Amino acid sequence: MQIDEERIDEAVLALLWLTLHDECRAWKGFDWDALGRLHAKGLIGDPVVRAKSVVLTEEGLRRSKALFEALFTRKA
Repeated sequence: MQIDEERIDEAVLALLWLTLHDECRAWKGFDWDALGRLHAKGLIGDPVVRAKSVVLTEEGLRRSKALFEALFTRKA
């Protein structure tokens, strides 16, 4: 089985929206490789810090919300 890391990253970014707090922070309880890729793409701050949450960049917030809506909301 081949894993599509891009789709994994999109799902993780969408789920970061679910745990959003303090306007731009989200709990970082996800796969470290995926968080590292999101950081490399400039969507989140460096996940390798003592804090239990990660900061989403402005672009990360925008994409996170859009992906959450696309993947996890019902159409009315």
